[in-house]
Amino acid sequence: MGKAATPRALPENEAKAVARMLRVSPQKLNLVAALIRGKKVESALADLEFSRKRIARDVKKCLESAIANAENNHDLDVDDLVVSQAFVGKALVLKRFHARARGRGARILKPFSNLTIVVREVRAEAA
Repeated sequence: MGKAATPRALPENEAKAVARMLRVSPQKLNLVAALIRGKKVESALADLEFSRKRIARDVKKCLESAIANAENNHDLDVDDLVVSQAFVGKALVLKRFHARARGRGARILKPFSNLTIVVREVRAEAA
Protein backbone atom coordinates (compact mmCIF):
# COMPACT_ATOMS: atom_id res chain seq x y z
CA MET A 1 0.00 0.00 0.00
CA GLY A 2 1.63 3.21 1.13
CA LYS A 3 1.05 6.57 -0.44
CA ALA A 4 1.60 7.36 -4.10
CA ALA A 5 5.00 8.68 -5.18
CA THR A 6 5.27 12.45 -5.49
CA PRO A 7 5.44 13.53 -9.14
CA ARG A 8 8.76 14.96 -10.27
CA ALA A 9 8.90 18.75 -9.92
CA LEU A 10 11.52 19.27 -12.64
CA PRO A 11 11.29 18.41 -16.35
CA GLU A 12 12.96 15.23 -17.59
CA ASN A 13 16.01 17.09 -18.92
CA GLU A 14 16.88 18.82 -15.61
CA ALA A 15 18.52 17.84 -12.33
CA LYS A 16 19.24 19.84 -9.20
CA ALA A 17 21.30 19.92 -6.03
CA VAL A 18 20.79 21.96 -2.87
CA ALA A 19 23.49 23.10 -0.44
CA ARG A 20 21.98 24.15 2.88
CA MET A 21 23.37 26.11 5.80
CA LEU A 22 26.39 27.63 4.06
CA ARG A 23 28.14 30.02 6.44
CA VAL A 24 28.10 33.13 4.25
CA SER A 25 25.67 35.97 3.71
CA PRO A 26 23.18 35.51 0.86
CA GLN A 27 24.45 38.70 -0.78
CA LYS A 28 28.03 37.39 -1.00
CA LEU A 29 26.90 33.95 -2.13
CA ASN A 30 24.76 35.47 -4.88
CA LEU A 31 27.87 37.11 -6.37
CA VAL A 32 29.42 33.68 -6.88
CA ALA A 33 26.13 32.15 -8.09
CA ALA A 34 25.84 34.91 -10.70
CA LEU A 35 29.29 33.95 -11.94
CA ILE A 36 28.08 30.52 -13.13
CA ARG A 37 24.48 31.21 -14.18
CA GLY A 38 23.80 30.25 -17.79
CA LYS A 39 27.24 28.76 -18.45
CA LYS A 40 28.18 25.28 -19.60
CA VAL A 41 29.20 23.13 -16.64
CA GLU A 42 32.84 22.73 -17.73
CA SER A 43 33.22 26.51 -17.93
CA ALA A 44 31.42 27.01 -14.60
CA LEU A 45 33.64 24.46 -12.85
CA ALA A 46 36.76 26.15 -14.22
CA ASP A 47 35.55 29.58 -13.04
CA LEU A 48 34.85 28.26 -9.55
CA GLU A 49 38.19 26.45 -9.38
CA PHE A 50 40.12 29.68 -9.90
CA SER A 51 37.80 32.05 -8.04
CA ARG A 52 39.36 33.89 -5.11
CA LYS A 53 36.14 33.80 -3.07
CA ARG A 54 36.16 31.44 -0.07
CA ILE A 55 32.62 30.21 -0.70
CA ALA A 56 33.43 29.19 -4.30
CA ARG A 57 34.67 25.83 -2.94
CA ASP A 58 31.21 25.01 -1.53
CA VAL A 59 29.46 26.25 -4.69
CA LYS A 60 31.73 23.96 -6.73
CA LYS A 61 30.78 20.98 -4.53
CA CYS A 62 27.08 21.74 -5.04
CA LEU A 63 27.55 22.05 -8.82
CA GLU A 64 29.44 18.73 -8.91
CA SER A 65 26.57 17.15 -6.96
CA ALA A 66 24.03 18.48 -9.48
CA ILE A 67 26.14 17.05 -12.33
CA ALA A 68 26.35 13.67 -10.57
CA ASN A 69 22.57 13.69 -9.99
CA ALA A 70 21.99 14.41 -13.67
CA GLU A 71 24.32 11.62 -14.76
CA ASN A 72 23.41 8.89 -12.27
CA ASN A 73 19.75 9.53 -11.41
CA HIS A 74 18.39 10.98 -14.65
CA ASP A 75 20.70 9.54 -17.36
CA LEU A 76 21.62 12.94 -18.82
CA ASP A 77 24.75 13.53 -20.91
CA VAL A 78 27.34 15.48 -18.89
CA ASP A 79 28.85 17.14 -21.98
CA ASP A 80 25.52 18.84 -22.84
CA LEU A 81 24.74 20.24 -19.37
CA VAL A 82 24.22 23.95 -18.76
CA VAL A 83 23.63 25.72 -15.42
CA SER A 84 20.07 26.88 -16.05
CA GLN A 85 19.41 28.23 -12.54
CA ALA A 86 21.54 29.08 -9.53
CA PHE A 87 19.62 30.85 -6.79
CA VAL A 88 20.27 31.76 -3.19
CA GLY A 89 17.96 31.81 -0.19
CA LYS A 90 18.26 32.94 3.40
CA ALA A 91 18.69 30.45 6.23
CA LEU A 92 19.00 31.24 9.93
CA VAL A 93 21.00 34.11 11.39
CA LEU A 94 23.05 33.64 14.56
CA LYS A 95 22.89 36.69 16.80
CA ARG A 96 26.06 37.39 18.77
CA PHE A 97 27.24 40.38 20.69
CA HIS A 98 30.53 42.19 20.92
CA ALA A 99 31.44 44.10 24.08
CA ARG A 100 32.02 47.82 23.53
CA ALA A 101 33.09 50.76 25.64
CA ARG A 102 31.15 52.03 28.67
CA GLY A 103 29.36 48.73 29.25
CA ARG A 104 27.57 48.74 25.94
CA GLY A 105 27.23 45.90 23.47
CA ALA A 106 27.12 45.79 19.68
CA ARG A 107 25.09 43.21 17.80
CA ILE A 108 26.94 40.86 15.44
CA LEU A 109 24.86 38.98 12.84
CA LYS A 110 26.24 35.74 11.42
CA PRO A 111 23.99 34.78 8.49
CA PHE A 112 23.66 31.39 6.79
CA SER A 113 22.45 30.75 3.23
CA ASN A 114 20.95 28.04 1.05
CA LEU A 115 22.07 27.47 -2.55
CA THR A 116 20.09 25.64 -5.25
CA ILE A 117 21.68 24.76 -8.59
CA VAL A 118 19.61 23.38 -11.49
CA VAL A 119 21.41 21.94 -14.53
CA ARG A 120 19.65 21.36 -17.85
CA GLU A 121 20.65 19.14 -20.74
CA VAL A 122 20.77 21.19 -23.95
CA ARG A 123 21.26 19.11 -27.05
CA ALA A 124 23.81 20.55 -29.50
CA GLU A 125 21.95 21.17 -32.77
CA ALA A 126 23.66 19.78 -35.88
CA ALA A 127 24.30 22.69 -38.21
